[in-house]
Amino acid sequence: MKYAYIIGSNAFVVHSKVVSYTQGGENKPFLRINSVYHDQGEPAPETHLDCDIDINDHNGAPVTILNNKAVTGGAYTIKTTRDSVEVLRTDGSTLIHVHQMDDDTAMSLEHNITAELEVSMPVVVIRIFGEFMLGGISIHAENEKLFVNKNGYGNSVQAGPNQLIFTEEGVEV
Repeated sequence: MKYAYIIGSNAFVVHSKVVSYTQGGENKPFLRINSVYHDQGEPAPETHLDCDIDINDHNGAPVTILNNKAVTGGAYTIKTTRDSVEVLRTDGSTLIHVHQMDDDTAMSLEHNITAELEVSMPVVVIRIFGEFMLGGISIHAENEKLFVNKNGYGNSVQAGPNQLIFTEEGVEV
């Protein structure tokens, strides 16, 4: 199974359900996909997106979530649906939103992304939005752009055999 992480207008297609960042020469996971949503119909039980998240807000407060449940007692709210996990600040703004896209929605993305998705099938497509910290790395992911420490990325597609890793210099696959 491959995973396509859609961040901004970028796609990163990898073989890993873990996304990490580098701190002090060591890779540390910040997102782990434990299970994904499958519409299996009746009578099979419905599955849901389940993930672990380990990030900080821009004030340095830790946000740790295991199996969609808060571990740290920060001032944030977790909203879950069958295909989404969203962490909200007290003002209602999004800290991080992890959303599993359905096939139809994923295949309506930009052509450069859908071309990579087609050759990578089967693939789970996970969209990530938000504004958060990974150690000393600032991440700002919106609809059209991804900023890693204020370096912008747009309309790129990268594929690799390993996992997606954020570094102070940018993104590696």
